Amino acid sequence: MESLVDLFGACDSGELPEALPPEEEEGNVEYKLKLVNPSPSRLEHLVTQMKWRLEEGNGEAIYEIGVEDNGILTGLTNADLQASLSTLEKMAHRLGASLSVLREKYVEPEEYDGASRRALEILVRKVPDDQEFIDLRLAVLGNVDAGKSTLLGVLTQGELDNGRGCARLNLFRHLHEIQTGRTSSISYDILGFDGKGEVVNYVECRSMEEICENSSKLITLIDLAGHQKYLRTTIFGLTGNCPDFAMLVVSATTGIAGTTKEHLGYALALRVPVIVVVNKVDLCPAPSLQRLLRQLENILKSPGCKKIPVYISSEDDAITVASSLDSKIAPIFTVSCVTGRNLDLILKFLHVLPPQRSHTERERLTQDPTEFQIDELYSVPEVGTVVSGVIKRGSIREGEKLLVGPSDNGNFQEVKVRTVHRNRLPCRLIQAGQAASVALLDVDREQLRKGMVLLSPSAQPVCCKQFEADVYVLYHCRNITKNFQTTIHIGTVCQTAMITSIDRSHIKTNEKAKVVFTFKIKPEHIRVGTRLLFRDGKTKGVGEVTRIFPLDTDVER
Repeated sequence: MESLVDLFGACDSGELPEALPPEEEEGNVEYKLKLVNPSPSRLEHLVTQMKWRLEEGNGEAIYEIGVEDNGILTGLTNADLQASLSTLEKMAHRLGASLSVLREKYVEPEEYDGASRRALEILVRKVPDDQEFIDLRLAVLGNVDAGKSTLLGVLTQGELDNGRGCARLNLFRHLHEIQTGRTSSISYDILGFDGKGEVVNYVECRSMEEICENSSKLITLIDLAGHQKYLRTTIFGLTGNCPDFAMLVVSATTGIAGTTKEHLGYALALRVPVIVVVNKVDLCPAPSLQRLLRQLENILKSPGCKKIPVYISSEDDAITVASSLDSKIAPIFTVSCVTGRNLDLILKFLHVLPPQRSHTERERLTQDPTEFQIDELYSVPEVGTVVSGVIKRGSIREGEKLLVGPSDNGNFQEVKVRTVHRNRLPCRLIQAGQAASVALLDVDREQLRKGMVLLSPSAQPVCCKQFEADVYVLYHCRNITKNFQTTIHIGTVCQTAMITSIDRSHIKTNEKAKVVFTFKIKPEHIRVGTRLLFRDGKTKGVGEVTRIFPLDTDVER
């Protein structure tokens, strides 16, 4: 009979370290020395504890078996380990969760009277009741010809590239992209994992709908353009899609060139955690690759980034960094889409990578009045007007009445939700943090535009043409003064604005100021506390909205 370890999947992911940090009361990591034949009351307590850990991790928890609360790896004999895993399986079954073994550690026999002992690290995953799957959004950045689309194609299809970009064809949306091999628009693909950590995409004849239905965790990959002339589209994709993480792809052959630093700067300005992937290492001699890695390390450690670079060279590294990733750490992978080098490490990393937003924060945002940012518009035959985007707050149901706007004169119009789709699958409800498409009644496609929002009628919609912001100038060749015009990016809002007031005479590179922006064309719906980017040629800056000056808005019913 197979052991429970064998049933969960043999652990070939490296070894646990000699000791772990002491257990923390908060978070989704739980230490257990052993779980051998607990009493019914003890089992109930353990189930409640697992439920709480899963909520802390928004559907994912990590159990360290054979580890004391102080982090010392004591290990368990085979008999105790099997009994502990049997108890853990009962606990997970009660909650409808799945288990997968991430790592194991063999403790030296002589330390414990000659008995062979092991400690295990186990990932427990349960899709929250109000979701179909655990969803993460990953924006892919980098200079043109870095191999971003090819990398995504190889990861999602499970087949290596032929060296001429055959793996990327499924991600292109336009003929000229296929002809030139360069992405000019925002394209999406998905990577699904089941409860055991296996990639769902690799089963033959799997459609996107089938991948969603069979996945417990879904990574939405957002492929963004690398060419300088498509920078506006790239920034729109980065600000409008609200990614949980950003993957910066660097070509080993061309190095840190073109828009690489610029894309990194935008991700840092929006406070998006960055993962660095050095691609095409099969074409790069070892000395040149080492020089490039040293350059990357220096950039990430610089005062502008303040990151801690960590090289991922084994599955053990991938699991350790993914399970403890924060905004200070920048993992670095070296991969090849032709030879397949280290692609398995990226997959393992994404499998373990936890959601950024906590369960408590997501629940709090769900209770707020609805706010859905529109980033794409469609006219679908026999359906009508369809809008897609990210729901920032609240929830949306079929048949619900909402307000859409603002129009050019600042008004909002009442509309009715016909249907709601998420990853091409119909659903009755979407909640804060999810990307979806919403079919609307009582409104024509021509009446809408990107940057509009769907709001709850109870939200008392407000829009403005003027707002105040604290800004920081990343670069400007001279001085920014009053009446300076620039392109503003705030979420899905992208419009030219003019500085009508500054709290000083001028602003230079690396200086901060409080300014008042005035939109040149039409009013927009923005919120206090939202991050913004502004650019004009080589001029670049970041900031945060601190105050809005509302227009008098009307609701058309």
